[in-house]
Amino acid sequence: MASQPPALDILVREPDGFSVWSGPPYPTGSAPPVRLPKTACSATYFSRDGSRLLATVASASATVYDCRTLSVVRLFELPGLLAAALSPAGTFLQTFQKSSSPQEKNVTVWHVDTATALYQHYQKNMSKATWPMVQFSADESVACRMMTNEIQFFDPKDFTKGFVYKIRMPGIAAMQLASAPGSHVAGFVPEAKLVFRSFLVTRMHRVKLLHGSTGLLVLAQADVDKTNQSYYGETKLNYLTTDRAFEGIVPLIMPARATIFNKKCNPLLELGEGPYNTIRWNPKGRWFGNLPGDMAFWDYSEKKLVGKTKAECSVTSEWSPDGRHFMTATTAPRLQIDNGIKIFDHNGSLQFKKMFEKLYQADWKPEAPEKFGDIADLTTSLGSIKIEEMKKQAQGSKSAQTSSKVPANIAAKPTAYRPPHAKNSADVQDKLFGGLASTGGEMSKNALRNKKRREKQKEKKAGEGSGAPADDN
Repeated sequence: MASQPPALDILVREPDGFSVWSGPPYPTGSAPPVRLPKTACSATYFSRDGSRLLATVASASATVYDCRTLSVVRLFELPGLLAAALSPAGTFLQTFQKSSSPQEKNVTVWHVDTATALYQHYQKNMSKATWPMVQFSADESVACRMMTNEIQFFDPKDFTKGFVYKIRMPGIAAMQLASAPGSHVAGFVPEAKLVFRSFLVTRMHRVKLLHGSTGLLVLAQADVDKTNQSYYGETKLNYLTTDRAFEGIVPLIMPARATIFNKKCNPLLELGEGPYNTIRWNPKGRWFGNLPGDMAFWDYSEKKLVGKTKAECSVTSEWSPDGRHFMTATTAPRLQIDNGIKIFDHNGSLQFKKMFEKLYQADWKPEAPEKFGDIADLTTSLGSIKIEEMKKQAQGSKSAQTSSKVPANIAAKPTAYRPPHAKNSADVQDKLFGGLASTGGEMSKNALRNKKRREKQKEKKAGEGSGAPADDN
């Protein structure tokens, strides 16, 4: 007999504290059952495996809860507490406190069950890029930290040994340890190299080691675009396999294009251009694309659009661990009004909505996706879109824009301000929803003005190249 899948839980944090709800589905018109009443805190975090929950009170304390019973495992009184983090399985707690001198060690790794300080060192300051200072693999068998010009590794079973080995990397500014398994580590050196590959002369980066430690994704950005295609510099997504068998580069340009690639960086599915800002893979292999308020739910395995809806002003968005629900949240301080939570079915049907005067956080309790069954009814589709049809639609849109040329000597008239979400929205929706969304017909004034500017620049370059003046007719 198959084991019962775990129940879904949702953490909700408001200005006066956090609470834990039982997850959907909810009976129509009823409020979510509350598993843990509102408790004062300044920040909350789940361990990666969802076994434990950390709640902190700034400059005062850190409390670790057992997520199964929501009982307190351990309370740590920590004066001057600035940051805290749980290890992936919740065995260790890492804290960062104010320190008045280097002799006062302010970074501590605690054993949660025994409240024992296993390791300590001094750190002058911390940032989002470097916290937590000590990183753990998913099974907590590997631990490491970044120091000046090197990465140091520890034995989590015995921190008293100090670091057991190290990797020299002069100029290292950030690192990322692989999660499962912890067999690889990536190090970033600004304007130099990452791992074994030279990239752009980068000042900004994001590194992600893939599940299974089979590959590495690097988002690199430079201040200057040598091709002069972008005022904002050059951005590229680099993909490498850890065995060095393959490398691929995807240039990122505006307007954004949503594309799904295989492991050799060959495009599998094109969804056209538009102001895309979010893609969320369902734990069961489906994915979600988000425009300014518009959402499309796809069955990737069947290349089918299964639903569409809206969730305006969403700050966060995430699938539930079982892949059956999708939650969006409008939260402060990003947005100070219309804070709230919406929960949708896997096909985009709104199941639940709750508004708050102010909401800071809304998270699913993590669970392993394999603990849940598949989504049988996702095979029923509202419509299907073939890859070839999507490519023709994108090409048709481009040809339609280039065919309607405007004389270069006509100056664009000033237009009224239009917010970003309103620009070219009809065309973008048509591309995203595969023709199922309503279309407006004409380009926006702002898009037309930009098109005129590009055409004038092309004509000027063509004239300079031929030695003849540009044709104004």
